[in-house]
Amino acid sequence: MLENYRVVELGVWVAGPSAGGILADWGADVIKVEPPEGDPMRRVFQLIAGHGRTESPPFDLDNRGKRSVVLDLKHEADRQRLHALVRTADVFLTNLRAGALERLGFGPDALLAENPHLVYALVTGYGLEGPDATRPGYDVGGFWARTGIAATLAAGDTPPPNIRGGFGDHVTGLATLSGILGALLERERTGKGQLVETSLLRTGVYCLGWDLGIQLRFGKLAGPVARTEEMNPLVNCYRAGDGRWFWLLGVESQRHFPNLCRSIGREDLIDDERFADGRARRHHAVELIAILDEAFAASSRDEIAAAFDAHGVWWAPVLTPEEVVEDPQAIAAGAFVEVPEGGGAPAHRAVASPVTFHGGGVPPVGPVPGLGEHTAQVIGSRGGGEGVET
Repeated sequence: MLENYRVVELGVWVAGPSAGGILADWGADVIKVEPPEGDPMRRVFQLIAGHGRTESPPFDLDNRGKRSVVLDLKHEADRQRLHALVRTADVFLTNLRAGALERLGFGPDALLAENPHLVYALVTGYGLEGPDATRPGYDVGGFWARTGIAATLAAGDTPPPNIRGGFGDHVTGLATLSGILGALLERERTGKGQLVETSLLRTGVYCLGWDLGIQLRFGKLAGPVARTEEMNPLVNCYRAGDGRWFWLLGVESQRHFPNLCRSIGREDLIDDERFADGRARRHHAVELIAILDEAFAASSRDEIAAAFDAHGVWWAPVLTPEEVVEDPQAIAAGAFVEVPEGGGAPAHRAVASPVTFHGGGVPPVGPVPGLGEHTAQVIGSRGGGEGVET
């Protein structure tokens, strides 16, 4: 699908490389430029917690199918090699800090002057302007903490929840991917490239758009509450008698409440004045949730699932990661792929990109590159190489 598009990626960690990873999955020639020590994600377990593991599945997910080139940008000769490489590119993708890029000579003005057809994709923590534009981000800071997302997940004085790594980065990577493709479409019409900027902050604010839109419009917002006080008990999580959790999906509570009552053998609740409509259920949510908790505690999740399905109740199981990788539905939906052996990792099963193109045009995913595996192929031993001006 993206055959003959060349992407030069000067990125580390996750948000930038994840966009490049999907571009590679879709057939683009993504050349990943790394320092001599490599992208720190290659040794993420050592950096975060001192583990000695050399394999890094998080790195592999976002970097398979790319070609790895090592350049030491502290040296003028390697900076010139990168300039030559960018002149052959359709896209320059980076999440290095804007100030560092300018000091190295790889800011957007410089590269767009050299290659007016270039789409320059820059991923930042907090944007290019403002008092904290240069502040270090990571997705914990830029996506979760600064945007209000973490605060809306904690009820009362409960501390914000533990953040799973890479979550906000990957959403920002998808936003970056969208921006790149939009700019390439624009280039088809005008012949001109442009700067495309995304940030963890902007992406997180967009993701919390429902809540922030209410805050903007009404000047206030209902805060998070404990699950025992959820205003719509039909959109809430519950625990079965075997300890396994599930979620009710009754957004249209008036429509779904009768079937839920029938599924647990409590038809009497349908005509109970406390639960007569959505407003009544909101005012008596604590009572209704307690009734449901008691009913669900008497059965296993499999038993509850059978009753739900027999009565048309909308629900979803809360699966553990161990369960997800064996989930027949996730497998059938194409959520996993087989990655071939490469210089950077053995053959392995991995998470797929989140889009299926039923018309074809997308090659099988490529292997994970070893550090600098393609330097000679792309750059050459004297600064030349395939398609690189010298």
